[in-house]
Amino acid sequence: MARTQALYVCRACGGEALKWQGQCAHCKQWDSLEAVTASRRPREHGGSAAAAVALDEGTAAGAGMARLSFGMTELDRVFGGGLVGGSATLLGGEPGIGKSTLLLQVAAALARQHPIVYASGEESVAQIGLRARRLGLASAQLALVSEHSLDAILALALERQPALLVIDSIQTMQLAATESAAGSAAQLRECTAALVRHAKTGGAAVMIVGHVTKDGSIAGPKLLEHLVDTVLYFESDAGSRYRLLRATKNRFGPVNELGFFAMGETGLREVRNPSAIFLSRRPEPVAGSVVMVARDGGRALLIEVQALVDRGAAGAPRRVAQGVDANRLSMLLAILNRHADLSLVEHDVFVNLVGGIEITETATDLPLCLALASSLRGRALQASAVAFGELGLTGEVRPVAHGEERLRELAKLGYQRVILPRENVPRAAPAGLELQPVATIGEALAAAFGAR
Repeated sequence: MARTQALYVCRACGGEALKWQGQCAHCKQWDSLEAVTASRRPREHGGSAAAAVALDEGTAAGAGMARLSFGMTELDRVFGGGLVGGSATLLGGEPGIGKSTLLLQVAAALARQHPIVYASGEESVAQIGLRARRLGLASAQLALVSEHSLDAILALALERQPALLVIDSIQTMQLAATESAAGSAAQLRECTAALVRHAKTGGAAVMIVGHVTKDGSIAGPKLLEHLVDTVLYFESDAGSRYRLLRATKNRFGPVNELGFFAMGETGLREVRNPSAIFLSRRPEPVAGSVVMVARDGGRALLIEVQALVDRGAAGAPRRVAQGVDANRLSMLLAILNRHADLSLVEHDVFVNLVGGIEITETATDLPLCLALASSLRGRALQASAVAFGELGLTGEVRPVAHGEERLRELAKLGYQRVILPRENVPRAAPAGLELQPVATIGEALAAAFGAR
């Protein structure tokens, strides 16, 4: 017979304990254990063997799976070419960033050719309809349901057989078999597992909205991200109308792929040329401004690096970095002082990447140093050169990955002069580009300003 035993589950990480403790033994969070009822049955031995399929048969079956296009090139890029049938996707982001808006647009677009079910536990059907009318969306094959019971939603999905099931949000869903409140770690784990099973057995794709904590991660146990096939995060600078959609996990496409969107009155629209967001439009080059070609995800982006160097007041000089690592900025200042005779010890230093984007790759080193030197000298770079490259502690300019892709992006956008690491020079340069390879920071400053 089944035996019922009290079990305590951590709200933060989903860890289990047989008795209540003040601190979770797994994630060290305090006062995060809550009681659930676990039914334990005697272990049964035996059973039939699992069915196995040869790798060649699995490969052939995978090749026959068609992807559904969202009608947005940027969204298709993030998913690796479109939505895969039977996949489970988890979408997270700050409140009000546009998660529900994007999924309603996606559902309405796919419903032109396929039946879709959009289930919301946060809005009524009338409220969803009001938002759809504001966005100018309409489709007869899009079924809306306002429900907290996941059992009822899955029963509706089995009846309708939709190509896509949208759950907004997982924190509001509840299974009758799990004796805990909606949003608890146990409910989140069991509801997500039930949706993944539905996707794998029924063939319908599932897209799940997840709330985020104050540190930006999806609320609930980390197990949620392990269960699903794709994890997407919405990112946005405060007050900006631009949204970045990043894939942090994708079993059917590249990881860290980026999609760019702009929020308008009619919802989210894709940005075909994201480099235009991160470049200022000035007729003449100015001191302290350098264009760099960075790589985030699978695409090259042109971003304007701005630096301001000003003589500081009495006391410790200020070091402010927006979009780049402040510790790396301190390292670059030391390299300039030691290997380029540019001392900024008594100056306040401010650096910023236009557009509010954050870049963590080391290709920002060389353009940052050139922008700092430009602001200190009050001279703009000659012929508006574009730069990229990593700096070593000995003052050498080191190569970075995907150099040829960066150069092709510059040639496509009409740039003519590039300062780059010597090891990144290709055998055949793209037409129209003048390459200036450098090996040290001193050579880079001479190439940028004509003299050291």
